Amino acid sequence: MVEFEFWWLLVIPFFFALGWLAARVDIKQIISESTDLPSAYFKGLHYLISNQYDKAIEAFDDAIKLNNDSLELHFALGALLRKTGQIDRAINLHIDLLEQRELSLEQQESIKAELAQDYFKAGLYDRSEELLLALNRERYYQFSLNTLLEIYVKEREWKKAVETATELEKVSGVSFRVSISHFYCEIAVNEILNKKYSLAKKLLAQALEESKNCTRANILLGDIHSEEKLYEEAIVFWKKIEFQQPEYLGLVASKIISTFQILNKINEGLSILARFFDIYKLKSLLNVLYEAVLANEGPNQAENIARKELIKRPSLSALDQLFQAQAIGKTNKIDNIELIQQTIKNTIGDRRFYMCNQCGFKARQFHWQCPGCNAWESLPSEPVDIILENK
Repeated sequence: MVEFEFWWLLVIPFFFALGWLAARVDIKQIISESTDLPSAYFKGLHYLISNQYDKAIEAFDDAIKLNNDSLELHFALGALLRKTGQIDRAINLHIDLLEQRELSLEQQESIKAELAQDYFKAGLYDRSEELLLALNRERYYQFSLNTLLEIYVKEREWKKAVETATELEKVSGVSFRVSISHFYCEIAVNEILNKKYSLAKKLLAQALEESKNCTRANILLGDIHSEEKLYEEAIVFWKKIEFQQPEYLGLVASKIISTFQILNKINEGLSILARFFDIYKLKSLLNVLYEAVLANEGPNQAENIARKELIKRPSLSALDQLFQAQAIGKTNKIDNIELIQQTIKNTIGDRRFYMCNQCGFKARQFHWQCPGCNAWESLPSEPVDIILENK
């Protein structure tokens, strides 16, 4: 009994450290084989727990040579090879298992599930998809759906992504409403590019049914109506964002003011933006409002806006706007003002960016889907100012 507890204490940390492997490895099987495991196996555990992956791979490789019958050891080594980017070795390992031994149907399925992951990591999505679709639905269905969804998103097969996410939601009980709404938006974007506006509108309506807070759908609906020269309707859709996620109003501020300009109702547009800014204090709204006031009401009014902002929330960008308005509106000491303004611009530089709250990816432009981790709506609606952040 003491000996059994000793093995158990060694195995548990291993699977805790290999959370990404635990779903694939049968712990009971390893425990039942524990008396036959070579010492190299336990060396591998030690190296793995201490993050010495290269040495862990060597140790597991040695363990397999001494105990080649253990599928669990092969799976552990294969997962470790995937983790360290040695995908070719992982693929060859699992193909050899399929070709060089007699296997039960269940064992074949387990190996194919590992091989599907290898192909996915290697970017061989067609091969991975083929294996996943053929796996036993009872045992591997949720695993297959998860990986298939990742494949369809990476390959931008949005219709398949909708179907897979909908089924995965039923199986897992986890909501995919936000993701599905963006899938419909992606399909709609393709239809917009093809000038198929009626179809795009239906797809965007479906996106809003999936997620009533799908701000992107209303932005695109506004864009479509603007393209159709239905300007009043376009503004209605963009204004709906205030009642969904008002932090995204900065994404449509310039669209709103430009459309009011077309309608010769610039004062109404300025009034709406001023109200938005007074309530939500978004820097993107301030920037659009400042530029619009400067262009339509002159430097004195723009200077007042910048001065008020500088008093309430001091920042280099507000100071830059103040000096810009002064440089345009005054003739005395213009050279000094412009010199100070240029210094501020150089100091600010390109220090503002959008940072994903899931993986930390930094982007200069806003993305609905993070380019780093593919998460939806994980980038903030407003860029981060590094200077303020560092303080």
